Amino acid sequence: MAEAEYMYRRALEGCEKAWGPEHTSTLVTVNNLGIVYKNQGKMTEAEAMYRRALEGKEKAWGPEHTSTLVTVNNLGGLYAGQGKMAEAEAMYRRALEGQEKAWGPEHTSTLDTVNNLGTVYANQGKMAEAEYMYRRALEGCEKAWGPEHTSTLDTVNNLGILYKNQGKMAEAEA
Repeated sequence: MAEAEYMYRRALEGCEKAWGPEHTSTLVTVNNLGIVYKNQGKMTEAEAMYRRALEGKEKAWGPEHTSTLVTVNNLGGLYAGQGKMAEAEAMYRRALEGQEKAWGPEHTSTLDTVNNLGTVYANQGKMAEAEYMYRRALEGCEKAWGPEHTSTLDTVNNLGILYKNQGKMAEAEA
């Protein structure tokens, strides 16, 4: 990961020199550096990069552009990983609303966000909302990828865990 960080920092420096700090190519690189920082466990740095990318993308493309929504979704994941569930929920709900408008409710990126929001709801103890999201994601994943795809199976696993944690063993085993 140190190599990836070095390369993205180098790319960012070049983008900023060539196009400036607000150019969309620069902002995409900022977002990607945020991903690297998150994967390294550098959460403060990751959040700073995501926030910078989000602010710039909102100015350049608007709040509902798909590239903006990628960064919104990334912030949701960062917050969820930090246990900041209220913030994660807000980001995922915003991303979901925009993705449904841009790509539709059954697009695979939309379904990923549906599944992620289900996990946030489960972590907040909102079991009915979590179940709804997982079932929605599962139905869409089965249509888009089929029953044996890893994304479908991840959602099956999440729904099974939710049922097990609620003591619904028959549903968990189904």
